[in-house]
This record gives sequence, C-alpha cells and structure tokens, in this order.
Amino acid sequence: MLIYQPAEDSYLLSESVKEYLKDKSKSKNIKILDIGSGSGIQTQTCKKLGFNNILAADINPDAVSHLKSLNLNVVQTDLFSNINPNEKFDLIIFNPPYLPEDKREPEDSKLATTAGKQGYEIIVKFLKQAKKHLEKHGKILLLFSSLSKPNIIKQEADKLEYNYKKLNFKKIAFEQLYVYLFELKS
Repeated sequence: MLIYQPAEDSYLLSESVKEYLKDKSKSKNIKILDIGSGSGIQTQTCKKLGFNNILAADINPDAVSHLKSLNLNVVQTDLFSNINPNEKFDLIIFNPPYLPEDKREPEDSKLATTAGKQGYEIIVKFLKQAKKHLEKHGKILLLFSSLSKPNIIKQEADKLEYNYKKLNFKKIAFEQLYVYLFELKS
C-alpha cells in the first residue's frame, strides 16, 4: 500500500490547523485526534506547536508503521472502529479521501483518495461517528473538495445537528479545496 504524501490538500489543512491552534496556546493539553494521518503532517504540525496529547489514526498498515517510526502515538483503525468508544477529543482533524470513484485509478491508491461513488460517503460516515467522540465544546477541522458534493455534506451535517463554517479554501487545477470547522449545536 502507498502512504498518502502531503499535497495541496495536506498543506491547506496544516495551515488551518496552525491558525486554529494559535489561539489555544494556553491549553496545550487539549486532546487531539488526527484521523487519516497518512504521512503524519497534521500530527507533526500539532506537535511543533507544543501539543502532545495527540492520537494519530489511519486504516493503512504502512502509514501506521511509518507513524510509529516517527515515535507518534498511533492506532490502526477504519475511522473510529478501533478508537475507545468512550474516548472523547477536543479537536478531531480529518483529511479524508474526498474524490468520487474513478474506475481508471489504480487500486492501491483508491484507499487514500476515493470517498465513495459520489465523493462524500466517507465524509458523511465520519461526521456520524465523530459525534460521540467530541467533547462538549469539541471541534472538527475537515477538508473536502468541490468534487465531494459540498452541498450534500452540509445537508447531512445539518441533519446531524452540526454548526459549520468555512475557514479556508484554495483553488487548484480542476477543483476547490475547503477546510471547514464543525461543532455540535448546543
């Protein structure tokens, strides 16, 4: 299996993580979960800012081995399947697969890029599962694309009783990338 290497999406999310966490400098012990860690860029961004209570998580065993080699706290999991059901986080970061299925794409890279037939299915599944892993005032930093059917993601987030706002975006060749902040409605 291939490990997803940082690209425009990773760097955009990393910028957003830095911006979000800069106001949290007095609470360095917040509990952070980096789902879909891949190369570990988001976890390392948090660590460089002085945050240490971070759990990296990825479905890919090669990514998990890589993250362990970086001395990061990591678990192999499909979304939240191997996360303690009672464990809650102040911040969950997710750079998910966000593209619609493409039959021409090699099988070994689909895990890192394909979010389902329409490009939003994994994102919606994540939002459903994340609800029970957020602290009362917990936040999610989530990246997705204009190809991920953002209106459907937002409709599903409304149904799941999330508030959300766009924090960052970047136009690249054939799509726009977005970083949104999600939190549960009070």
